[in-house]
Parts: sequence; C-alpha cells; structure tokens
Amino acid sequence: MVADTELYDLLNCAPDASPSELKAAYRKASLANHPDKNPGNEEAASARFQEIGAAYEILSDPDQRAAYDRYGKEQPGMGGMGGMGGGPDMDDIFAEMFGGGRGGGRGRPPPRRRPKKGQDSRIQYAVTLQDLYNGRTAHFNLKRDRFCGSCGGSGGRPGAKPQPCVKCGGEGRVRQLRDMGGGMVAQSFGTCNACEGEGEKVREKERCKKCKGAKVRQEATKLDIVIERGMHDGQCIVCKGENDQEPGVPEAGDLIFQLSLQEDPSFSLNGLDLLCTCRLTLSEALLGFDRTVLTHLDGRQIRVERRAGAITRPGDVQRVRGEGMMTQGDRGERGDLYIRWEIDFPPDNFLSDVDSLKLAHLLPPKRPSPPADATTTVETVAPETAPLEEFGRNALPSQEHEWEDDDMSAGGGGGGGPQCAHQ
Repeated sequence: MVADTELYDLLNCAPDASPSELKAAYRKASLANHPDKNPGNEEAASARFQEIGAAYEILSDPDQRAAYDRYGKEQPGMGGMGGMGGGPDMDDIFAEMFGGGRGGGRGRPPPRRRPKKGQDSRIQYAVTLQDLYNGRTAHFNLKRDRFCGSCGGSGGRPGAKPQPCVKCGGEGRVRQLRDMGGGMVAQSFGTCNACEGEGEKVREKERCKKCKGAKVRQEATKLDIVIERGMHDGQCIVCKGENDQEPGVPEAGDLIFQLSLQEDPSFSLNGLDLLCTCRLTLSEALLGFDRTVLTHLDGRQIRVERRAGAITRPGDVQRVRGEGMMTQGDRGERGDLYIRWEIDFPPDNFLSDVDSLKLAHLLPPKRPSPPADATTTVETVAPETAPLEEFGRNALPSQEHEWEDDDMSAGGGGGGGPQCAHQ
C-alpha cells in the first residue's frame, strides 16, 4: 500500500508500475495535455502539463518515489517515535517538501537570485625579472563565449517567445528528495538540467539556426595585457568583461592574470633589492681592476673600478645604490644592487720556481708554526681533497648498530644496542 496516489493518478498509472511503465504513461499523458494539442485551452493545458512533468520527476527517482509512497502528502503522525515530543515535526518537513503541511500544494524552491555578473577566471602567467624591470606587452589569442549576434542572445528566431520549462516550472531549480530512514526525508534543490537554470526554453522548431538555442557562440579574439615596469610577483592584471558571457547574466566576468615570477639564472630578488655574483681573477682581487662586470636587466653594462691596493676577498659584498628593482610609476622607489665577489684561483703549478721566489718577496710572509719544545709531539700528515657533503659520514658506534640489518643485530655478532663503558 502507498500513502497517496495523486501523482500516479496524474500519470494515469498504477502505484506498482515499473519504471518503463511510468515512462510510457508520462509520455502519453504529457502528449495529450501539451498546449499545442489543446488550442483554445492552452493555459489550463499548460498548467496540467507542468503538473504531469513534476509528478514524473518525483516518481522517476527511486529515492523520491520511496519517500512519496511511504508518506504521501499527509503528515504520517507520531507513530514509531514512542509519542515523544522531542521528535521532528513532520508537518514542517512536508511543508518544505510540498509547499504547505497537510493538504498543501506542490512545493517550490526558494526564489533563485540571478547573478548580475558572470564568473571570473584566474590565469597564472609566468614572467621573468626582465619583464618586471623593463615592462612588456603580452599578446593572446583567445576563444570565448559571446551572445549570438543572430538572435541577440535569446536563443530563438525573430518573434519566438521562450516558454516556461516544464521540468522546473519556470523556477530554474528542481527539488530533490532522499529517504534518510527513521521517518526523515532530506530535501535539496539543484539546477534544472533541462533549461540550464534559465527557467524557460525556446521550442526546438523555433530555435536560432546559428546558435541552436544555446544563446551564445564561441568566437576568436585577440587580447593584449600590459605588464608595467615595477610590477611584482603575485600581482594581478584584471581585464574587465573579457571572460565568457553566460545566458541570463547581463555582465560577463573578468579575466584575471596573476603574475608568477620565474627564477633568474643571474639575479636574486628580495623586496626591491637585487643580488648577483661576479667572479674575479686572483690578480684582479690583489691588484684592482677597471672593467664591465655584469649586464643589467635592461641591457646596460655595469662597469666597476677598484683601485690598486684595495684587496677584494672571496665573499665580499658591495652595494650600488638605486640599481635595484623599482615600484610602479615614474616616481617610484628603487632598490639597490648588491654584488658578491668570488675569486678564481689559478691552477696548481702555474708558477715556476723562479717566479715563486719572486712572488714570495712580494706577498706578506707566511704564518709561523706555534711554539714547540722538547715535550711537544709534531706529526706530519698528508690531507686529501674531499667534498664537504661527506662531513659527518663517520657515525658513532651506537648509530652504526642502529643501521645494522635485523639479521645482523639478531645474531650473536657482538650484540646490538648502546655499549656501556665500565670504570
């Protein structure tokens, strides 16, 4: 037994009808009550046509049909809840489901707010330090949706009038019911897929031939964005109204380009300051130099003069004020350029014995050994070249035991675990 047969009566089918029988009954009833088939009585036929569509929408969904068969449109009472007053008010539940409690009409979703503006699209756009330092114009070829020029975005031929969507009754959204068990029914509203949330449709025979009733067509266009000097990583460039146009939404969304700075091989950026590394020969480090040491981001060659007698040591850093990045605008602030000096030493044995003696007289004297006496032990060693990454490779004995395989530590070979020193 079902609690209510009203929806089945609308389709003129039995409550135990199979899904295929329901579908056949719906087609027959909707065809008989279509407004085009009832000239002179279109208004009443349209209302009946919508009721039939709404009935089939509920009965064709297994969850919604189960909830309707179980409860119908009437309050099921408090049976099964032990008469406790703390249970849910089923009259309130069915008021939401069917637009009123006992004996209420078919429920409608709450009014849908139509947006005034379409969705924005955010695009990550890779830029270089040169782009931000000098500025640049980027060119794009885009494909986007625009209102059909043939129908003006109506989706129909000239003179065609959209009709309310039968599935959603012109609301743009449809109700979805789900039996939660224990006498509870969950309700939600989703966008109607028959009209794409518009609430109305143009009859197929009256649709625009260009857009096929879609109201929009894809078009190709060119777009230029200006990356201004002094822009920074993460900054956004907004192109107003350049995103897709959407049916029923008067204003197109924006295209938002977010700048993403790529790593530069020569310069590092921190705030408005730039850092680069320049290499000198040993003679330049000792005797000074006067030459171009780097090419800046705008192509200028930066020349540096270091007078003789000013020793440049490995890792020394010098600053050139006002040669860093700038902020936007003609009067924007500018950062500084920092230069870190690295020294290239000559290869082994590049000096002859004679040259070595001459150079020894020119250079500061060698450091002496610390004082030693008859009790001091002096041992001569022969260091070998080793990478710094190997520093720490010789682990403590306790760490070595932790790294042993299970088989090694489980055997009798010395016993795993920390060793204790007895005194």
